[in-house]
Amino acid sequence: MKDNDKRIGFTTSIPVEVIFAAGFIPLDLNNIFINHLQKEKLVEFAEEAGFPRNTCSWIKGIYSTALKLKMKRVIGVTQGDCSNTHALMETWQLRGIEVIPFSYPYGRDEKQLKYEISKLIEYFGTTWAEVKKVKQRLDKIRSLLIRLDELTWKEGRISGFINHLYLVASSDFNGSFEQFEEKLTRFLDIAKKSPKINAGMSLPRIAYIGVPPIFSDFYLFLEGLGVHVVYNEIQRQFSMPYLKQDITEQYSSFSYPYGAFFRLKDIKKELKRRKIDGVIHYTQSFCFRQIEDLIFRHEIDMPFLSIEGDRPGNLDARTKLRIESFVEMLYERKQKRS
Repeated sequence: MKDNDKRIGFTTSIPVEVIFAAGFIPLDLNNIFINHLQKEKLVEFAEEAGFPRNTCSWIKGIYSTALKLKMKRVIGVTQGDCSNTHALMETWQLRGIEVIPFSYPYGRDEKQLKYEISKLIEYFGTTWAEVKKVKQRLDKIRSLLIRLDELTWKEGRISGFINHLYLVASSDFNGSFEQFEEKLTRFLDIAKKSPKINAGMSLPRIAYIGVPPIFSDFYLFLEGLGVHVVYNEIQRQFSMPYLKQDITEQYSSFSYPYGAFFRLKDIKKELKRRKIDGVIHYTQSFCFRQIEDLIFRHEIDMPFLSIEGDRPGNLDARTKLRIESFVEMLYERKQKRS
């Protein structure tokens, strides 16, 4: 089988253990899209194909990414992710791509989730035993990612941006968990000896919640203002930091697909544990998750800033001004408390 035939794209984090166990290569289309040198053109390509202007740019981007990569098969998450995925899958089918549905059951029904995983196992021709072996292997890498996260929020040796890059990449391990582990191990050997970020200064500690930003310069801009992002909510979820022994339990603990209130349990715990000073909630334009912002605002009792992104590119002037004002307020609060 050619490598091109072995690539399996997906629309959001799925049980990659199944894909690896069957000898295939998982590819998170979101990561490939956002790291593409011409991601703006990928959005434009989808619009030229007929996608409406008021459709999420992530949907348009991953549509084009799958076509540009000449993907033959894509796993579409039909429940627990974007509400536009059903239509997206049909547009891929129109272009000759085979679409494999996967669903995170509403209410976190583990029996139903196990059934969904078993359908993937059957489709890809592997076994539960092989999947378990791969999971044990991946959990060793996930332990390293937990260490990377600790070096970010506990020891202050890793920036929020680097934390984001490694955690978000753990959704597919860049298609090769062996190479990912090797790169991560080398990085951690250096990072644990690195000087602390702005040692001796009391920087505001920021929590970033919501889907990864479509802005290219978001973290660099924040760091330039003298803050430290010590919690990347969804990115951390992609890394499966719970290390559950059972794969079904692992993916029922994965908070992203299961709604705002289940996510809040993890968020509130981490805000306290990481001694957060302020929260930035990112939402994507034309996404149903924008509505959840009112829930987070109501439930999180600390300085809170909501920002919105539309198309890939740098932060706009208005959003920069709002972030600057928010950070200035956090500094003033810290000075009053000191």
